[in-house]
Amino acid sequence: MNLAKVIVDVPTMQTNEPYTYLVPDELNDKLQKGMRVIVPFGNGGRKIQGIVWDIDNNGTFDGELKEISGLLDLDPVLNPELLDMSKWMAEKTYSFQISCILTMLPSVMRAKYQKQLVLNDSSEIDDYILSIFGDDNVVDFDVDEYPASVLKKIIQYRKENKLSVEYKVSDGAKAKKIYAIKPNLTTEQANDELTKVRKNSKNLIKILDFIINHNDKEIAQRKLVHDFDIPEAAIKSAVDKGWFTRFLQEEYRNPYQGKVGTNKPLKLNDDQQSAVDRISAATKRDQDTVFLLEGVTGSGKTEVYLQSIQKALELGKTALMLVPEISLTPQMVKRVKGRFGNRVAMLHSGLSNGEKYDEWRRVNNGEADVVVGARSAIFAPIDNIGIIIMDEEHEASYKQDDSPRYHTRDVAKWRASFHNCPLVLGSATPSLESRARATKGVYQLIKLPHRINNQALPEVRVIDMKEEVKNSGQEDFSSELLSAINNRLQKHEQIVLMLNRRGYSSFVMCRSCGFVLHCPNCDISLTLHMDSRTMKCHYCGHEEPIPNKCKNCGSKKIRYYGTGTQKVQEKLQSLVPNARILRMDVDTTRRKGSHERILQKFGNGEADILLGTQMIAKGLDFPNVTLVGVLNADTSLDLPDFRSSERTFNLLTQVSGRAGRAEKKGLVYIQTFNPDHYAIRLAQRQDYELFYRKEMNVRHQTNYPPYYFTVKISASDVNEAKAAAKMYEIAKILKAKLSDQAIMLGPSPSSILRLKNKYYYQIIIKYKNEPNMKPCLEYILNHYQKDAQKGLYVNIDPDPLNFM
Repeated sequence: MNLAKVIVDVPTMQTNEPYTYLVPDELNDKLQKGMRVIVPFGNGGRKIQGIVWDIDNNGTFDGELKEISGLLDLDPVLNPELLDMSKWMAEKTYSFQISCILTMLPSVMRAKYQKQLVLNDSSEIDDYILSIFGDDNVVDFDVDEYPASVLKKIIQYRKENKLSVEYKVSDGAKAKKIYAIKPNLTTEQANDELTKVRKNSKNLIKILDFIINHNDKEIAQRKLVHDFDIPEAAIKSAVDKGWFTRFLQEEYRNPYQGKVGTNKPLKLNDDQQSAVDRISAATKRDQDTVFLLEGVTGSGKTEVYLQSIQKALELGKTALMLVPEISLTPQMVKRVKGRFGNRVAMLHSGLSNGEKYDEWRRVNNGEADVVVGARSAIFAPIDNIGIIIMDEEHEASYKQDDSPRYHTRDVAKWRASFHNCPLVLGSATPSLESRARATKGVYQLIKLPHRINNQALPEVRVIDMKEEVKNSGQEDFSSELLSAINNRLQKHEQIVLMLNRRGYSSFVMCRSCGFVLHCPNCDISLTLHMDSRTMKCHYCGHEEPIPNKCKNCGSKKIRYYGTGTQKVQEKLQSLVPNARILRMDVDTTRRKGSHERILQKFGNGEADILLGTQMIAKGLDFPNVTLVGVLNADTSLDLPDFRSSERTFNLLTQVSGRAGRAEKKGLVYIQTFNPDHYAIRLAQRQDYELFYRKEMNVRHQTNYPPYYFTVKISASDVNEAKAAAKMYEIAKILKAKLSDQAIMLGPSPSSILRLKNKYYYQIIIKYKNEPNMKPCLEYILNHYQKDAQKGLYVNIDPDPLNFM
């Protein structure tokens, strides 16, 4: 008999292996590996989505098998490579395989489940229950909507088979359909009809003229309306006469229609040409070499990427390019789509669900051979890859915080190995892990030490804000920075200012009793947002009105402390009233296309100052920007994380690189309360090599990556005592199973103990060579899976970037 192994959409350890189903006769010649199917699961007629893992056309099975109920696809949505990768990824990240599979697919392709109540026999049924059914005797059924007395009757009627419950699996993936027109008349017939039409029937004459000149052409109805000035009513009349056939056809949603021009390859300098030659040679020889492209800001890394992609395309191969976040995509879209046109598919969170689905379909159908996108684009169903590129490879946003907790770099290396193609990791400030591998020869290091226009790196000045506050009381803008801002405004040059916070103020405090307004769900203070006049939690989304008196003592002595982008914008506008200021943070970029609109306005010279959070620090290239100011360099330096110095150095170096990228000289001001910290001083000198050596020495002394591997195990529960007890229980297991060489930190409360009404406790393990580590972690994952049903969750992060 024909059998199929199906991975079901039930993320538990008990269901983490494929289930065997009987393939019904009508699906024998249609079913393929990688298709989504609907299958019955468990008792009670429940139906769920599954993915076909394997097919056995000559299978045997002892016992009774359930049949596959139906297909959700006509073609596979996962190719063999992605199916294999899902298994590898589940093992590496200690996740469920179905979770990995669903991560690879557009969100609209995740099935929606609906329970329905069906009326089988209306005789002797309560009038109220009869009233809830429509004409088709089916109603969506949610237990929570009905009182216990009604549910009792429904249960009784089910036993009598008068009612039954059915489960419906619906697919959210819908193609866009538009009306299209096809002429039915030959040229001769159209000419004949033209002699019969009255001369004042201008629209019918236009239609017949169109048919005479395009009698074999299908055309979208809206194009006929707009390009040929023919009203819809006239088209309907022509359809009624039989001149046209009107039908629905699929159309891809194109978010970049008419928005992108073209650009041509630029002349490379010697360093760039050498980089392209080395990368392209690996593509040609089918070598899965990992290159670390270390280039100072403005050294032309993007042009190296584009010309390396061109070489891969010339060999008949495809290309995959990743950027760390959506704020980098508008300018990258302009460069990549301008170079390769409709061959490019974009996959990032700035697109609507429908646009992402259509871009994904273009890739899956082989209609795009270059894919550009953020983290999840690494799963694009693209074949015959000739090059994979990760721009700004050091960025933390390449790590997924939720299950499956994968790092994009690891997945990229897996795919590069699968396709025997090079992986290019590009950055002005590579992660210490990547640079250490390059130093050891595991990666090949390529350097771009000069800016492409031979312009010097910008001068960087460090301002000691302790002195500034003492002398002027000013916390946000030093006198030197303000003077430089006014100077640039007079010269009609542009300015970029970065602040490491969004919102209006960090927190609200009562000056009478010291009470700080906290989130009721998280151990974090609420942030003031003046645009919506609310206090918001940036972790769980809780909102409440701005208080006018203290909730603790009733005093009206409420003061707003700290600095946010909104507040800085208002203050800056008062200091330089004639300046045109654009703010770019999470709050101003919520709406679709807002990143692009803000950057376009700034690029067009419609604003003098771009004020923003970290999203403005990387990848942006504006030739008229000659001044960059970092208003609070210490924010990331003060975090309780061993990577805080590295992140501060990276951020300051990256944002400094936005200044003086063209002919005009650049100047950077870094305002800090820690002017002598080595991360600040070395960022001032843009000296990555010295920072790398110094930070590696610190990591060596403190036993942190890249000298040690790390694992974070966390437990969460609404009851703090239960979460803590579980972590201590796990600590005993770890001590019993691991060697003395493993270093265990904790158990301890997480830096933010409570999030979304759950308490978090954690253990950090540092190790070099622990043969028992993997089986030990697998044991913990399996053993504590049953606790999830009681609301206690144990999670494992095999390579945490964030210890907070």
